[in-house]
Order: sequence, then structure tokens, then C-alpha cells
Amino acid sequence: MENIVLIVLGVALCILGVLNIKGDIRSIHRYNRSKVKEEDKKKYGMFVGVGTSLCGLAMFIEYISIIYLGHLDLLVIAIVILGIILIIIGQLKYNKGLF
Repeated sequence: MENIVLIVLGVALCILGVLNIKGDIRSIHRYNRSKVKEEDKKKYGMFVGVGTSLCGLAMFIEYISIIYLGHLDLLVIAIVILGIILIIIGQLKYNKGLF
């Protein structure tokens, strides 16, 4: 059952990330995008979208590692941390704060 959750979560995060990368930032909470200027929405979406997609990719890697390779926990943790860092950078740079 936990393997199905990894796949579903990974797909959902990757889809949301791709939507954000394309400039559709409606999936991001209103207060997290409230101060983003119109001309910066594409750049903001790129940071948040790549970060979200990396987190989704980490779920796929964890699924594959559980089934086929054994655990690759350090790699997955590193990818998730990188994704979160990108999201935070986008928040700080374009929203002028985390909230």
C-alpha cells in the first residue's frame, strides 16, 4: 500500500510542478503568491515548479529503490532538500517572504 502512495504522491507533485513551470501558479496558496508581481509570475512559477517536481521525482526514485535496488534514502533526502530550497528561494525572492 505504501508503494501506491509514493506513486500517487509523485505523480501529483510532478503534475503540479509542470503546471507551475508553465506559469500557472493558481495551485500555490494565495498568501504564498500574494506579493508576486505580474511580470515575475513566470520566474516564480519556475522556481516553485522545479522544486515541486524534484520532490515528486524523489518519490519515484524511492519507489524504484524499494522495489528494485534497496533503499536510496540519502539520495531521496538530498533531492527533497534541494526541491525545498528552490521553493524557499522563489518565495523569498519573488514573494518577499515565506508568507
